[in-house]
This record gives sequence, C-alpha cells and structure tokens, in this order.
Amino acid sequence: MNSEDFPIDRETISTTIQRALRVGSGRPAPGVLRDLEEELRGHIGLLLLEVRKPARYPEAGSIEEHRLKARLDGIERHTRQGLGQGALSAHVQVHQLARDCQYLLAWHMAEARR
Repeated sequence: MNSEDFPIDRETISTTIQRALRVGSGRPAPGVLRDLEEELRGHIGLLLLEVRKPARYPEAGSIEEHRLKARLDGIERHTRQGLGQGALSAHVQVHQLARDCQYLLAWHMAEARR
C-alpha cells in the first residue's frame, strides 16, 4: 500500500481534528472517544506515509532531520498506546492524537506548497 492509494483529504482531517479537540469540553457519549481515536490513527497513518517520503526530509544528517525522525517515531508510538483506563485517560489520548495529527497535516501542507 502506498500513499497514492489514499489521497490526503485536508478538509476531512481538519474536521476530525476539530471534533477531537472540542470533545474535551464535555462528556462524550460512549464510543465517541474510541471512534475519534480510530479516525485520528487512520489520518496519522496516511500522513506519516507522506511525511516520511525521503524527498521531503531535511538534509541528511542534519539536526532538523534527526528532530523530524524522532518526532515521527514518537507520534507512531503514541498511536499504539490505546485509550487506557478511564475517561480522563481517553480524553488525554484523543487530544494528543489530535495535536499529533495537526502537526503532521501542517507539515504535509507546508511541504506540498514547496
């Protein structure tokens, strides 16, 4: 599977991010956080494929390349953590996934304009 199979839909991803960031201000219905987590993990997976393309990386061996790789590895690890136990843990996980997704989308869009 490559990223051309699933194009990046900026509007859909942005809408998901906004929904996830708003959910922290109330008590979501059961399953909402689980659904948001699944959607965000899917978006993050597609964005990681794009951002990790070698042509998009900063200069090989640079500090910027090292920082980007470390951030992307951290985001990937974070997607595997799950919601944890309890409502607070689920809220924190979804919020962090939304921020990770936001970072990746911004990076992707900046690179697409180059």
